[in-house]
Amino acid sequence: MFHWLTGTFAHLAAAALAVLIYVLTTRVAQERRAPAAAIAWVIALALLPYLALPLYLAFGRRKLTRERVHTRALGSHPAHWAADLLVSYGLPAPAASRTRFDADGAAALAAVLALIESARQRLDVCSFILGRDEIGVRVLQALAAAQQRGVRVRLLLDGVGSLRADRGALRALRRSGAQVAFFRGLLERPDGAPRNLRNHRKFAIADGERLWSGGRNLAAEYFFDRPQAPAWLDLSFTVEGPVAADAADRFERDWRKALHQPQPPPAASRPVSALEPTTATAQFLPSGPELPEDSAQALLLAGGFRLRRRLLAVTPYFVPDDGLQLALKLAALRGIDVDVVLPARSNHRLADLARRRSMRELAAAGVRFWLHPRMLHAKAVVFDDDLAMCGSINLDLRSLFLNHEASVLFYGRDDIDWLARWVAARREESQAYAPRPAGVGADLLEGAVRAVAFQL
Repeated sequence: MFHWLTGTFAHLAAAALAVLIYVLTTRVAQERRAPAAAIAWVIALALLPYLALPLYLAFGRRKLTRERVHTRALGSHPAHWAADLLVSYGLPAPAASRTRFDADGAAALAAVLALIESARQRLDVCSFILGRDEIGVRVLQALAAAQQRGVRVRLLLDGVGSLRADRGALRALRRSGAQVAFFRGLLERPDGAPRNLRNHRKFAIADGERLWSGGRNLAAEYFFDRPQAPAWLDLSFTVEGPVAADAADRFERDWRKALHQPQPPPAASRPVSALEPTTATAQFLPSGPELPEDSAQALLLAGGFRLRRRLLAVTPYFVPDDGLQLALKLAALRGIDVDVVLPARSNHRLADLARRRSMRELAAAGVRFWLHPRMLHAKAVVFDDDLAMCGSINLDLRSLFLNHEASVLFYGRDDIDWLARWVAARREESQAYAPRPAGVGADLLEGAVRAVAFQL
């Protein structure tokens, strides 16, 4: 009896200590978590403190030491609600730009190789995945050629996404003089951040003046058909103008983080000028654990509540947090056309399972989901007729709250219309989603997967 009481007291003390650590670290870091994630952590820490506490300390944090950013007071005549919101967070202001979207994978490959060829002074490339295939070979050859003609070349790869990259080819690139770094490699010394905070950004920047970005990784499936495996449908684009300089500043910060070097001082904010409907204007949107605010999620929430006519979205993975789900639900209930295009089956089966609850609830409110027969990897959202977003940000918990991500906001009517037509064309190729009630077993399974959806 005495041993039983002693063991029970020890367990309760361990559980109390684990929950206290959770509360204190959450308060100190001012981290906001989705209710489902918070409840899951507290229950696990209370019931299994010896297992859950090490997991929490290793993977539970989602905000790092925050960057110092310049902020400005909101003006009385905002250029656009999205521009004013993001600049108030200290993010780069919109600027005049010239954009060219890639019609397909062949055009995308030609565009990124042309950008690499155009570099004269410096070339910075960031990718989550570098394929061990013909695309990886061609990109590495182009980078080596740029280095040999006197361009400073830096290649930044995610430490987990690039696990299958050809290390021999990367060593050859280094021998050419180019620099290669891995963002939080599994075997590198820790930088104080959980290993599950990945760099999902995808861009190439030439001379700080031209930016190629979007959802494509540098691997074959994002560009070309293969036997019995059609290319994934994706979006990418080239932007010329100050947006490229903003992306270059973000790359510099990621590069220094990967090499454990001190961060540069915050870049000065540019003033926001009025955005005319005929002006081709774009804005760089970084999002991630190093920033004080969840900028992409804030933009989506604000946009959802401001919709007047329509929302068009395409994403490979759809696992929204409670706030985004509510914004989409209320938009549909007040008569807004909300259309979300998804792959019927993505490359992540657990993500497909985790999306079901949200899809059933939102479909009941009037949100229309469209299931495409091919693998869709594109990430874009069109708000009414005056704003569009495209880049690496998925509409799921990992992208919105854990990953280092980057997108571009488009304010020019031609750019918005191009993206709207592309999403609408994918919608026409899809089948309408018909929700079916979930049985008890399926509902429990969906709930269990949803509880760990942050890590999917």
